[in-house]
Formats: sequence, structure tokens, C-alpha cells
Amino acid sequence: MRLSHALCVLRDDIRAIFRNDPAARNLAEVLLYPGLHAIILHRLAHALYRRKIPFIPRLISQISRFLTGIEIHPGARIGRGFFIDHGMGVVIGETTEIGDWVMLYQGVTLGGTGKQTGKRHPTVEDDVVIGVGAIVLGAITIGRGARIGGGAVVVKDVPPHSTAVGVPARIVSRRDPVTGLSRRVEQLPDPEGEMLRGLHDKVLELEMRIADLEAETHVHHEEHRLKYDALPDQLWQTLLNETPPVEEEYNQGAGI
Repeated sequence: MRLSHALCVLRDDIRAIFRNDPAARNLAEVLLYPGLHAIILHRLAHALYRRKIPFIPRLISQISRFLTGIEIHPGARIGRGFFIDHGMGVVIGETTEIGDWVMLYQGVTLGGTGKQTGKRHPTVEDDVVIGVGAIVLGAITIGRGARIGGGAVVVKDVPPHSTAVGVPARIVSRRDPVTGLSRRVEQLPDPEGEMLRGLHDKVLELEMRIADLEAETHVHHEEHRLKYDALPDQLWQTLLNETPPVEEEYNQGAGI
């Protein structure tokens, strides 16, 4: 790599920090970013790795990991304008290919799915953003301009200008690269909303059952009252005023 080209790439890496991080106020602060340290050391290690120099590239990678908390295999190919925000816990595998102006947040893993040889890590095309803690596994392709949500686990290709979230990740929206407008293709699950709707439906059901029970009870009382209201007045007088013979005999000591 020629020195002039290396300086141009470094300039783009710094520009990417200013473009993506509102906390970057001046060059002196940007030069302290661990993500910038990691990418500079990786570019040095990768240049030696391509020349098949043994041991030294891996040593540089391990020193970078110790200093920054970011592990990038010397074999990974990374384009210009690469930005790792915060960066702690980022892991990038050997056969990973990353395009230009890609942004990763902390805890991202670009890894493999087994011990197979050959191409076994992801290909990340230009202008991709991968969120906090996302895991991208296998020899899959993340299309240009795609967005990967935080905590997603991606094991299949993501089309360009799409947004993928969840475990496993699924496409929830697509963005027009010209206008920037997004079109949702899937409704996200809302467990709290579903629970509230279920409780609301259950309350309505219980209210209807209580209303039915009250109506049946009211009808029963009305029928009972009408039954006794229909008795003749003379019978009511007999029931209220006359003492049954058995009770009268019992009160006078009969049977003792």
C-alpha cells in the first residue's frame, strides 16, 4: 500500500467519525477513539498478512485487541470510511469483507457458523449500519445501505436498503435509496399491547356473563313473587293467622 493511498484511507476513516458521531468535536478528540486505533493497527496487520509474513500480523492483532477491546483478524478486508463506535467487544472474522462507509456499534460479531474452511464469514457491502450487540454469522451478504437492529441475529442474506431486526432477524422495512422513505413490510410484535387487548376482551366477556346472570335472577324473583301474589286473600289469612295443629300440640307438651 502506497503511503499516499494509506493517508487517503486514514483521512476517510477520520471523516467517517465526524460524520457519524455528534460527540466528535475536534481532531484531537477523534485521535483518541479506540475504534480509530483498531482500524489503523488492522490496516498495518492486513498489509503484512497479504505479504504472507508469519506471526507478526497476528501479534499486531492481539496487541490491538488488548489496547482497544476490538478483535479484528488480520485477514479481514475492510474498505475506507470504516467507523466502530465505542467498539468494546467487536469481533470480525478472518474471511469477512467490509465495504466503504460501514458503521458498527459496540458488541457486534461478524463470525462464522462452524469449522469449515474457505469463505465462512459475512460480506458487508457499502453504507451498512449494524447496531449494538448484533450477530451476523456465516458466508452471507448484507446488502448495500442495509440496517441491522441492535441484538439481531442474522443468518441469512439481507437485501439492499432493508432493515432487519429480531432473533432470528427478519426484514421489517425497505428504504427507497433516492427519497430515503421507508416502507414497512411487517408489523413488529407488541406483547404488551396484545396482553392489554386480551384483558380488555376478557373484562367485556365477564361483564356480559354478569349481566346475563342478573337478568336470570331478576326473572326468577319476579316469577316467585307473582306466584305468591296470586294466592287468594283467605289463604293468606289462614297461613298468617292460624297455627298448625301439630305445632299447637307440640307447644302444649304433646308427645312428651
